[in-house]
Amino acid sequence: MAGETTPPGGATRYIQTTHGLLSYSQLAPLLAERVLRVETAIASGAFTSQDLGGELVLRFHSEIAGDLVPEWAGRWRDAEVRVGNHNPPSPYRVPMLMRDYGEDLRVRRENTGGKMDELLLEFLAFAEGRLLSIHPFTDFNGRVTRLFLRELLRRLELPPVDLVPTNAVGESSYFAALNAGDGNDWLPLMKIWEQRFEQFGEAAQ
Repeated sequence: MAGETTPPGGATRYIQTTHGLLSYSQLAPLLAERVLRVETAIASGAFTSQDLGGELVLRFHSEIAGDLVPEWAGRWRDAEVRVGNHNPPSPYRVPMLMRDYGEDLRVRRENTGGKMDELLLEFLAFAEGRLLSIHPFTDFNGRVTRLFLRELLRRLELPPVDLVPTNAVGESSYFAALNAGDGNDWLPLMKIWEQRFEQFGEAAQ
């Protein structure tokens, strides 16, 4: 069940943890505590010396789940999964794809120039969409992706925009954008990022 983003028929998800067999709703607050701890470390610059790429993604996963599910936390997934209508790559491809992901990020970042333009928006869309499309972990991919994006925004000296849709319309648009990203079409996610920055600016006024 851990490989399913949404269990069939609305069934409750259960995960075997060091705290016993927990439903996802029971596990969520434990994860939230650890995510908050990592977010605080990100804000303090604790991860600045580490390259943006797979090793940092692995570290974030271990930080939020290592003491909860030590059997697979901080390790690339070893099973086939399905996420909605998306079939992520087979597990044997994940290590190579994550190495490529880190290299692609490096090259794209060098080409952004650090200014708010289409290249930067495409870089952010790629950073988010490609990582979620690879779906490198058995579970908690969304949480790790958001932490990785927090670190990315901090390094780029960009505002800490909201990364989670706040309503049904926004959620629908977001999932549609992720679906497009699965096919390497980054334009919908670029628009999502543009909206995030606009909403942050409006909230700051």
